[in-house]
Formats: sequence, C-alpha cells, structure tokens
Amino acid sequence: MQRPFVLFLLLFQLQFVLAQQFDILIKGGHVIDPGNNINGILDVAVSHGKIAGIAKSIDEKKAREVIDARGMLVVPGLIDIHTHDFYGPDPERHFCNGSESLLPDSFAFRTGITTVVDAGSSGWKDFPDFKKKIIDSSKTRVLAFLNIVGAGMRGRKFEQDTGDMDGKKTAIMVQQYPDYIVGIKLAHYKGTEWKPLEEAIHAGSLANVPLMIDFGDNKSPLSLEELLLKRMRPGDIFTHCFAELKGREYIVDTGSKKIKTYVWESKEKGILFDVGYGEISFSFSQAKPAIDSAFYPNTISSDMHSVKKNKMKDLPEIMSEFLALGINIREVIKRVTWNPAREINHKELGNLSKGAIADIAILHVRKKSIVFYDHTGYKLDGSKSFECEMTIKSGKIVYNKRNSL
Repeated sequence: MQRPFVLFLLLFQLQFVLAQQFDILIKGGHVIDPGNNINGILDVAVSHGKIAGIAKSIDEKKAREVIDARGMLVVPGLIDIHTHDFYGPDPERHFCNGSESLLPDSFAFRTGITTVVDAGSSGWKDFPDFKKKIIDSSKTRVLAFLNIVGAGMRGRKFEQDTGDMDGKKTAIMVQQYPDYIVGIKLAHYKGTEWKPLEEAIHAGSLANVPLMIDFGDNKSPLSLEELLLKRMRPGDIFTHCFAELKGREYIVDTGSKKIKTYVWESKEKGILFDVGYGEISFSFSQAKPAIDSAFYPNTISSDMHSVKKNKMKDLPEIMSEFLALGINIREVIKRVTWNPAREINHKELGNLSKGAIADIAILHVRKKSIVFYDHTGYKLDGSKSFECEMTIKSGKIVYNKRNSL
C-alpha cells in the first residue's frame, strides 16, 4: 500500500512543478517600460532568464517565487552609460588599470544598475587586459567606449599624445570585440588641433559605432559650435553636457540663461546629450535653465569613479535631482533604460519585451523633503527620492534591500 501512495505523491509534486511556468513573478508593481510604451499596474513574469510575459493579472500558482511590488516601480534594469570601471592598484595609471576607477560590482546592483558602460578608461593597447580583468570577472554586465588614445585614460600627459591616437588601430580593436565595445571616447585633450577628433571619427566610421566626446576640460581655442554643428555626426554623444567649468564653453549662455541657438540646432541634427554627472561635471546653473526651456538630456549617467574631494552621487540620487528639476518619472526612467540601450545599439537591453533579457529594477519613489547640492554649493529643493529595493539580472535576483540590511 505504501509504494502506490509514494508514487502518487511524486506524480502530484511533478504536476505541481510542471504547473509552475515561471521562475519569478513580480506582482502589482507600477511597470514603466518606455521602450514598449507601457505605464501601468501590471504583473511581470520571468522564466529561464527572459521576460515571459506582462499582464494585468498572472496566477501566483504558476511561479516558484512571487515578489510583492505593490507601491513600487518595476522598470528595465538601469543602464549607466558613463562609468569608469578599469580598476587596478596603481594610482599612477589613473582610470586605466588604476585606482581612480571602481569595480562595477561595488556599486551597480545596489542601485538598480544591471549594465554599465565604461567611458574610455582603456584604449586599443589595454582593452584585452580590461576585458580579462574586469569584464569577464564581473557579475555586472560591462560594455565599453574605447578611448582614441592607445594608452586610454592613463593620465594627462598620455592623453595629450596625438601620436598615440590611431583611428585605424582603434577600429580594428572595436571589430575584434563587437559584443563589448559600443563606441569611441575622446576626452581631456587640451591642445589646439582637431586631429584627436578626426582620428576618433575615422575609427567610428570604420567600425560603424558612435562617439562619446568630453569637451569639458578643453582650454584651447577649439570651438564648441564647430564641434557640435560641423564635426560631430548624428548619433554621437556630447557628455558632461551641464558642466560649468573654467575654460569650458557652456551650452547655456550665462547672461541670458538661454540655451545657445547652435546647441538647439545640433540637437535637431541628431547630436545626443549625456549628463556624465561626476564630481564636478554637473551644475544646476546649467541644468535648471536648460530643463526650464525643455532642453532635456538624452541620457542620465553618473560618471562613477573613485571619490577624491566630494561625495560621488549614485545613479538613483542623480535621477532624483532630475525629478526636482521638473522631468517626470517616466521621462527620467527612459533616460536610464531605453535611450542608452538604443544609443549603444544594444536593443536587447533596456526594455521588458516578451523574450527580452530579464534585467529588472524594482524602485521605490519616497516622498520626502530633500535638498540637493551641486559641487558649487548651489542648492535645489526636492520632494521625491528614488531608492532601489531589488535588482534582477538575467532572471536572477542579484540584490534585495531587505536581505542586505
């Protein structure tokens, strides 16, 4: 009598397991997926690392694990399009295998980020080492803009060496690693030649990838208007767009507080504007008049790296500042999910389409009085703050705030 009962019990358990179609079911959250124009209270099902479905109601019995997301946002895993991740022990190497970069796993998952894009820390000489040491060993998905300087961001004197800026060799490296390198980075050049940009454009054209350009530390006579209107191509990215630094030509006229005409024209042409917040690369004196004029950045990013003088802000805190500046929640989410995914030509990311990679961030928007400061001391009052409750990457829970306390 015992054997048939045991067999019956096993068959019952097998039926129960088979009935569980989903690994994870996220119930009752406010789903915002700009890539699919979804904005409402819905359930999200995950199976085998992919999005299995989104509907108003999905049976809990069909899932092995159910997450109650009522009162929270459920969005695609965040993409930080401007970070520095090539960490190494040598402070003399700066961002390129040096201590000014940060290991991505140290900051990404706890802030809802599933994908980071390194912004030019390595060049064609060091990218294979970067891939081996950081990309291949990180739980965070790591992509990269390749620096036009062969030595990458190894330090100022290296980044001024126009002889080390080789568009052809850079393009060859991009073509060798098309799944990881998403574009070309030009940064920190102080000279008077357009050669660095010309080499970067040459590399981008050969490899068919966009450029990310940091013109914020330029103290040469090179013209921002010429850069944006005559040199950059549609789809290229101008980062640190709201910086106000000595020697920089700003996008907002400091007298009239208006966006310069040629900046509007470049945006209409297809030039993309990225925040690249950093320690000193963002100022409310530029961002507020821009947002008030409906000049929104295409992407919001952190420029995450090791802290020197000031507090480094994480991506949710920066997103909260843009709420205070007047951008609504959906538009903020779009600028850290679908927009960056499109800009780097990785449309498998940044959305919750059925069959897409199951990268998901569950966020709380806390209502509280908060004062935001930029590095100049300018302050802005806010009333809402993004906080990450849970991060799911490729269908696996990689961060749970409740379990991390």
